[in-house]
Amino acid sequence: MQRSRGFTLIELMVVVALVALATAGVTLSLRDDGSTRLEREALRLSALIESARAQSRTSGLPVVWRSLPQGFEFVGLPPLRSSANASDSLIGPRSWLSADTLAQVIQPPGALTLVLGPEPLIAAQRLVLQQGERRLTLATDGISPFAVVSATP
Repeated sequence: MQRSRGFTLIELMVVVALVALATAGVTLSLRDDGSTRLEREALRLSALIESARAQSRTSGLPVVWRSLPQGFEFVGLPPLRSSANASDSLIGPRSWLSADTLAQVIQPPGALTLVLGPEPLIAAQRLVLQQGERRLTLATDGISPFAVVSATP
């Protein structure tokens, strides 16, 4: 009895599945780094803004966020009482994660800063982050936290 030589259907399906998994892994690892950097910057900034907003409410002092040529800063925060938490302080200028990041407040119209408190309800505010041609908008309706939203107001 003579057996034919070749691959079985199962063997071919296993090879195709392995190739598909390898292709998916390569595709995910080659994700656009520019959009990843901008998303990371937006998430970092929204977390810092919400932290400053919470500190403003607890201290009862108004806190303002403003953009600087190389980064941003929070103005109005009280100094920390404990030197152990000095690295966690929001006081002082901070640099962007990427040097090509730009930020512009677009709501309220004509504003150069974001006012973060101390009232629990603040005005609706929007901020655009830009790296090259890529843009992301961070916004709040005054009640909810700052988050990435669609670009149209």
